[in-house]
Amino acid sequence: MDIDLFSDIVKDLVLDNDEVTLPGLGTFVSELMPSTFSDKGYTINPPYRRLSFRQRWNEEDSLLADFYSKTNGIGKREAESIIAEFLSGLKETLQSKKMVVLPGLGRLRATKENTFFFIADEDLDIYPYGFGLEPVSLKTHEETPEEVKAAVQELHDIVTEKKRHPWLKVALAVAGAAIVVLGLFAALGRLAPNLVDRMLYNKEEMNIINYWESNV
Repeated sequence: MDIDLFSDIVKDLVLDNDEVTLPGLGTFVSELMPSTFSDKGYTINPPYRRLSFRQRWNEEDSLLADFYSKTNGIGKREAESIIAEFLSGLKETLQSKKMVVLPGLGRLRATKENTFFFIADEDLDIYPYGFGLEPVSLKTHEETPEEVKAAVQELHDIVTEKKRHPWLKVALAVAGAAIVVLGLFAALGRLAPNLVDRMLYNKEEMNIINYWESNV
């Protein structure tokens, strides 16, 4: 087994599995990450799967050996022997050179204390269900000529309708005033809730409300 084949096997396995154990070395862990915001909140990034490495492993996990055995038509024990030999050499290289490049995946690195960690390639994609998903910008986009024409026509229709029906202008003015009043009332409710309560309820109603609040 060479490093290219090993990288291909690991990538194939992490596409369908959350964990891929490398006996004696560690475990690749893939986690589904939710959508995030960037560019000061103006861009929504789609969900993706993040690949990391943890220096622990499950001795009973034979996923890697089973896959290698099946794809190469050899027995499981022989596959385990080949994998163990390869991973032993990989570990020695990692400890001495502090980095091993896994083509198509990223880089395994080691600290001075030989703690292993993984840095994925920037273009690594292990989330098939996210195919075609692109970041969405919330910034104002440049209108097309068709959109501008439609907006102008809509404004023209509103102005024409107001001229044809003077009462519509009055109705719009009243509606606007009502919205302003409601906004001021809501703000007053946050700043001075007791004052609003006195405006809405008489003394007897306030006594009933206070009674229920204190006994619920």
